[in-house]
Amino acid sequence: MPDDIFDLIVIGAGPGGYVAAIRAAQLGMKVAVVERNERLGGVCLNEGCIPSKALLDSSELFALARDKFAGHGIDITPPSLNLARMMARKDDVVKKLTDGVAFLFKKNKITRFQGTAKLGGARKDGMQVVEVLTPAVPAIPQLVNGRRVLLATGSQAVEVPAFPFDGETVVSAREALSFGAVPEHLLVVGGGYIGLELGSVWLRLGCKVTVAEMLPGILPNTDRQVAEALLRSLKKQGMTFHLETKVSSIEKRDGKAYVQLVSGTKTEEIICDKVLVAVGRKPFTAGLGLAEAGIAVDAGGRITVDENYASSVAGIFAIGDLVHGPLLAHKAMVEGEVFAERMAGQASVVDYEFIPGIIYTWPEAASVGKTEEQLQAENIPYASGRFNFMANGRARCMDETDGFVKILAHRDTGRVVGVHIIGPRASDIIAEAVTVMTYGGSAQDIAMTFHAHPTLSEAVKEAALDVEKRAIHS
Repeated sequence: MPDDIFDLIVIGAGPGGYVAAIRAAQLGMKVAVVERNERLGGVCLNEGCIPSKALLDSSELFALARDKFAGHGIDITPPSLNLARMMARKDDVVKKLTDGVAFLFKKNKITRFQGTAKLGGARKDGMQVVEVLTPAVPAIPQLVNGRRVLLATGSQAVEVPAFPFDGETVVSAREALSFGAVPEHLLVVGGGYIGLELGSVWLRLGCKVTVAEMLPGILPNTDRQVAEALLRSLKKQGMTFHLETKVSSIEKRDGKAYVQLVSGTKTEEIICDKVLVAVGRKPFTAGLGLAEAGIAVDAGGRITVDENYASSVAGIFAIGDLVHGPLLAHKAMVEGEVFAERMAGQASVVDYEFIPGIIYTWPEAASVGKTEEQLQAENIPYASGRFNFMANGRARCMDETDGFVKILAHRDTGRVVGVHIIGPRASDIIAEAVTVMTYGGSAQDIAMTFHAHPTLSEAVKEAALDVEKRAIHS
């Protein structure tokens, strides 16, 4: 197929790439996608968002059966863990979703190339060339030609040079999603959402979990009241935290990791089975040939793009984790959709102010917009309303009363500028806040809107009422 000319070549079939490809095909473009892995879906579907949530849900059910069924009048023999079956269920969820993406590619007549891609430069007629090394013919690149190339290769876990990943003892999230047995003791390096979520999975399944974080608190970009409430909840569940602490060294002996923790002038050694390093992610650009192509990147290795996602080289674009902004699948998806629509001449936009962030621990935490700390730093006048799930009827029925909803509104206009939730199903409740903020709504708009009773979302209405200090149930 070397003589075919595609309207768009997408490198990377993760959330941003596959959405861009499908939307472009829907708009009548001839699209090719190059993906190095056999399965489509990228990190999110294969070793990130989806498998982690599958394990979070399974481990949550296990913990409920063990710890809470009796309180609901359900007497059972203490449950036993079948980890192999739990992992098989997780793998089945992943397979069904990745197969679904493959079906959508066929449905939209998208041409797929499996292999590693490298930018091959522009032809004399301006067409871009992508060199693809396929598993079938790994030594001779196949040339794919297109009018535009979209880079959507996502990100990879940051490795600490002093103790690199070995895939066995010092691991990334990829390996932590597939342990063959429950570790006796797991050390999580980093107090961000990835470490806390995976730490929660193994804690619920019976593992001792210790978190080491260099900063004074967990989740540095999260509203402080939410972060502190989650910290208290995780401690109550049994997770141990060493804050303002760094890992100075890891020595592996006899199948164990001997880890030196340093906090100020104090040094402590802990012995564990596994060390999950979750200190962040960085753009995955190895082998793409960015430097040879002349594509500009910033100090963090992210590709510099304009408002249309165009790089410094004509005809080459980038989205998702490769460019500025939070490393979130839903951000990449919207960028992929908007990119394709702009190619077709539509005036689509991304509302970057209103990207929700979720932490899928239990209780869950979710937020959109500015935190109180940001509003104070920017001298923006605001009013705050808060409602605790303790006073919510549905939360009481569920026996899930930890947490609260907090709404921040501009003091002069009443417009909602931030919503922060910690509590049951916060990941679903936050959608209302995103919608209201996208349309420029006020706290009064939320307060005047019907919220069915009894539901968890009533806490949002009460928090909106509390902005004007007229909440009914608190």
